[in-house]
Amino acid sequence: MLVLLILHLVAALAAPLLVRRWGPRACYPLALVPAAAFGWALVRTPAVADGGALVETYPWIPRLGLNLDLRMTTLSWLMTLLIGGVGALVLLYSGRYFPAGAAGNARYAAVMVAFAGAMLGLVFADDLLLLYTCWELTTVFSYLLIGHSTERRSSRWAAAQALTVTTFGGLAMLVGFIMLGHHAGTYRLSELAGRPLPGGAYLITAVLLILLGALSKSAVLPFTSWLPVAMAAPTPVSAYLHAAAMVKAGIYLLGLLAPVLALVGPWRPVVLAAGLATMVAGGWAALRQTDLKLLLAYGTVSQLGLLAAVVGTGTGDAALAGVAMLLAHALFKAALFLVVGVIDHGTGTRDLRELSGLWRTTPVLAVVALLAAASMAGLPPLLGFVAKEAIFAAFTGQPLLLAVLVVGTVLTVAYSIRFLWGAFGTRPGRAPTELGRVAVPMLVPPALLAVAGMVAGPAADELDRLLRPYAELLGPTHSQLAFWPGLHLPLGLSALTLAGGAVLFALRGPLAPVLSRLRSPVTGLQGYEWITHRFDQAAVDITSVTQRGSLPQYLGVILIVLAAAPGGTLLAVRPWEQSFALWGSPAQPVVLLVISVAALLAVGATRRLTAMLLVGMTGYGTAMLFVLHGAPDLALTQFLVETVTIAVFVLVLRRLPERFSVRPLRLSRWLRRGIGLAVGATVAGLAVTTAGARQEPSIAEQFPALAAEQGHGRNVVNVTLVDIRAWDTLGELTVLVAAATGVASLVFVRSRTGPRPRRLETYDRDTFTGRPVWLRGGTTLHERHRSIVLEVITRLVFHTAVLFSFFLVFSGHNAPGGGFAGGLVASLALTMRYLAGGRQELAEAAPVGAGTVLGTGLAIAAGGGLLAVLTGAAPLSSTRIDLWLPLIGDFYLITSLFFDIGVYLVVIGLALDVLRSLGAEVDRHIEAGGRAGDGLADEPPGERG
Repeated sequence: MLVLLILHLVAALAAPLLVRRWGPRACYPLALVPAAAFGWALVRTPAVADGGALVETYPWIPRLGLNLDLRMTTLSWLMTLLIGGVGALVLLYSGRYFPAGAAGNARYAAVMVAFAGAMLGLVFADDLLLLYTCWELTTVFSYLLIGHSTERRSSRWAAAQALTVTTFGGLAMLVGFIMLGHHAGTYRLSELAGRPLPGGAYLITAVLLILLGALSKSAVLPFTSWLPVAMAAPTPVSAYLHAAAMVKAGIYLLGLLAPVLALVGPWRPVVLAAGLATMVAGGWAALRQTDLKLLLAYGTVSQLGLLAAVVGTGTGDAALAGVAMLLAHALFKAALFLVVGVIDHGTGTRDLRELSGLWRTTPVLAVVALLAAASMAGLPPLLGFVAKEAIFAAFTGQPLLLAVLVVGTVLTVAYSIRFLWGAFGTRPGRAPTELGRVAVPMLVPPALLAVAGMVAGPAADELDRLLRPYAELLGPTHSQLAFWPGLHLPLGLSALTLAGGAVLFALRGPLAPVLSRLRSPVTGLQGYEWITHRFDQAAVDITSVTQRGSLPQYLGVILIVLAAAPGGTLLAVRPWEQSFALWGSPAQPVVLLVISVAALLAVGATRRLTAMLLVGMTGYGTAMLFVLHGAPDLALTQFLVETVTIAVFVLVLRRLPERFSVRPLRLSRWLRRGIGLAVGATVAGLAVTTAGARQEPSIAEQFPALAAEQGHGRNVVNVTLVDIRAWDTLGELTVLVAAATGVASLVFVRSRTGPRPRRLETYDRDTFTGRPVWLRGGTTLHERHRSIVLEVITRLVFHTAVLFSFFLVFSGHNAPGGGFAGGLVASLALTMRYLAGGRQELAEAAPVGAGTVLGTGLAIAAGGGLLAVLTGAAPLSSTRIDLWLPLIGDFYLITSLFFDIGVYLVVIGLALDVLRSLGAEVDRHIEAGGRAGDGLADEPPGERG
């Protein structure tokens, strides 16, 4: 089974290449893939004929106890035959249906094969969560197939509606699955029947949620509106998704869970009421349609309601009749949709008012349609007749339900005749419609499906033997599928429905006013549009109230919710029981006092620079707390991060007003202080509660030993980042690179990985005397913008800072430091060069694009993680490599050093992005506007006095 799923995946990936080479005729070899599934299931018929099952299990997410549990029983065997057989025929049909070179052919072929694979995964799944995964895959693929004609608004609207409705039902179903599986202690479908189920409202809620998903997928009331609208899809899509496969997923789920849940309180009432109401409403709507495809669509809705009611009833006789009707419906409805596709393809219309006499021009197609429509109407000797007789027999003892079934079947007969008359009948006074020559690949698939329905009728006894094992799961079966059931009540009801349907069609003229008036005051489409409009309007109203462009308001709302929800819960529950010390040393409350005072003053500051410096004090105070707690690595990192943050703030503040807005009054400032205190208390309470809630020893207690034994380092913090949690660090590096690229792209208008920046041309007299000039960028600044003290300090500390950054990288595995801290030190050194000499000096100091540095760093980090693989270790793990060099002797190298080097380069690349976007580019904009700092533009070097 897994091989079949992989085969569909490979075919879906290869489909675009095949279509580019062969055009739509690539569908012919692609049809072999679902055909293989059909043949595989056919060969394994003996294995499931007597109630057996084929089982395969593969590890999926072992730590969560999830496996790929695949299982094929009688019901899934039948669905596999339909998915594979009808899928192969539809792909064969598609090879001539779509014109060569049409946009979307490659996408159609790939998604159609992928959809078939997802449907197979759905019916093979023996795990509720795996079933849901495949369920949602079919939803996504159906969205792509329904919206095939992306240039048409109707297609996009239909795809969005189908996606919205079925996804809503799928999410509800997922909750029901989790409730059911969690309480039963297993998510294995094959084990649910033997597990005790919860009772009361819990189980009723789970069942209703599962039914919500099943009914929405199969377009049963109140979710019928999406299926007729989905007829905007190409006809092959309608034949496969909306007749044989996707819409059967909900019916399949009802049949799958009926042995377990059919006796639960709401199951039968909901299924019977929704199914029978859908049957009658869909049949009545089909009689009003003039579009042949819409007529079949509403007919599909009607018969899906019938299938839901019969399969979901939960008795053996109904189950046997239901699966027989499921097979019959897939055969005749897929054939009829393909017939409509031939008519539409050849005549350019599906309007039955414009068609006339097609039976004369295409007699073979007319015979195919006659066989399929006769099976839909329930005429002997076709399979539709056998299934209808079995349904009547299953409900013989329930007069009310039987009467509704008879009414629905009368409507089915009437719209079956209407279809044949509309598609092939001759209109008085109108010349026969010319269809032209029908291509064999478009005629063979519907013909095979129609013939299969005719052959299966006389083979009812054999079909009964194959399907009975499923029916017996729900209890004893007293009836059977029979080609000639004998003279009994069901046969009389069949004759009555045929006669009633013929009379209803014959009276179509006098009944036309009744048909047009007798309808629901609010259609499903109108209901869907009303709901979506209300959601859109609510979103607009909420947005207009909350999104006012005020960042303090946004943050205030977030923080108030944080303080009110978790904070209120803490006060109500009072979960803390443990005692704790307020401080461990006398210095800690002093530092805490400094942090608190700085934070309170920052809230009331009116100058931006003052507020930024006060916030920086809180950061440095936090670093001091790390020092006092004996965490030098964290303290070093915090000091460096705070320093870089202050530098970034300085760059940003150049383009902002000196003072904050005058609007925050004294009351507002006190309100902000109150919010801050509440949030601080909440976070502190959560920290205390979380620390006290631990029931098992922390895994961090094992880190020192792991760092020394497996990471070959004594610095636990650094080894954790580059070895124990290296995958997390690599993911964070990737996010950091993406974020830097996005932020810089908002400011940069030139390439970030382009050629090396042009070297500075300076007119300093030292250049002409042959003396070397360092920090030449400073000579390009206006005298009033230069700081001699800063230039001298930069000359003194730059090289030392760079060397210190290297030291931190190479020593970080055993001492405080690492790639991140080293990168921050190097970034501060570059920041000093920029502040001392401006953007020209930055170009001299780092003559390489920031994007290049970021990409190189990420590549080295990822590539360095693969070095361990060469020694047989896991990727991104630390491996010791013993080396020897002349004059040095024996030494060893830890492979995680290269990971640290990658981190080092990524941090430097991020700093370059910040300096060039918020620094150099802002400088350039200031110069272009004729103002810089105090309003004087930088003068070109040659124009200075």
